[in-house]
Amino acid sequence: MRCGIARDRFTWQDGERTIHFGRGALADTPSSLGEGFTLLTTARARAMAPELAARAGAMHEVAAGRVDEIAGALLGEVEPAELVVALGGGRVIDTAKALAAARPPGRRPRVAAVPTTLSAAEMTAVHRRAAGADGSLPGVRPAIVVNDPALSASQPDVALAASAANALGHAAEGPATIRASPVPALAGREAARLIAAAYGNDGEPDRDTLALGALLSGYAIDGGGYGLHHVMSQTLARFGGVGHGPANAAMLPHTLRALERRGAPGAGALVGLATELARRAQAVRLRDLGVDAAVLDACADAASSRAELDLIPPRPDRDELRGIYESAF
Repeated sequence: MRCGIARDRFTWQDGERTIHFGRGALADTPSSLGEGFTLLTTARARAMAPELAARAGAMHEVAAGRVDEIAGALLGEVEPAELVVALGGGRVIDTAKALAAARPPGRRPRVAAVPTTLSAAEMTAVHRRAAGADGSLPGVRPAIVVNDPALSASQPDVALAASAANALGHAAEGPATIRASPVPALAGREAARLIAAAYGNDGEPDRDTLALGALLSGYAIDGGGYGLHHVMSQTLARFGGVGHGPANAAMLPHTLRALERRGAPGAGALVGLATELARRAQAVRLRDLGVDAAVLDACADAASSRAELDLIPPRPDRDELRGIYESAF
């Protein structure tokens, strides 16, 4: 891992991928992306970076919905160039990764990610596979990351807080899994510190600090993998009709306590920050997000089957999961 830092901007050569971070990063790295690439984006994201859209050879708008279904529908429509650029949030970036992963190794396009949220999807090889694709093929991690805080921390305050809660979940959970190793764990702890510092007062959060915290949280979760928190939040988003960010914000204070019971380092100390992020995200209780109490059983059933629960032992059983959902309701 090699990182050249100039003040708050840096280029990080991390194995096979290159990460550009800082204000103006997108404008300063056109040679990294070139022209003629296939662009996946949304209307909001495209309006924020029209110069990137202008350099694309083909462009596809990513609809709302589930990544596996979106990517499956695009498989027959998208003939990717050598480089696929994802400009958007986690759904857009994961769709680009899924499209690349649907092709056999050796014939896969490279993926570049320009995030417009704090999802940290740009830093991981974790994603759902395209419907109809071979799910046994390995996942894809973006080879180029361009994280400009003017884009990645651009959401309105309520959505930003929900996205920050997702990043804090990465920061807490990555170092707690049985796959954790020293450098990603250090990145996770620094990510949590930065997110806390960004919300160090009652006013406007420090968005540049948030963007760096989210980036490092993605490094942590890519190294350590997902566990109890993300299983429960993802399942809630899938079955409970709740957006990914609000689901993370509502669940995090409760899953942190479950991680603390399992000896996860520092998890208990983050409960106060997680509670504040849930308040700012207007996601304090699941019932306030429109979740029907009847769906909690289905969420517990689905979550209990996920293999990732083995990564933070002892593995929670279905009753514990149901109780955590109930505590958040």
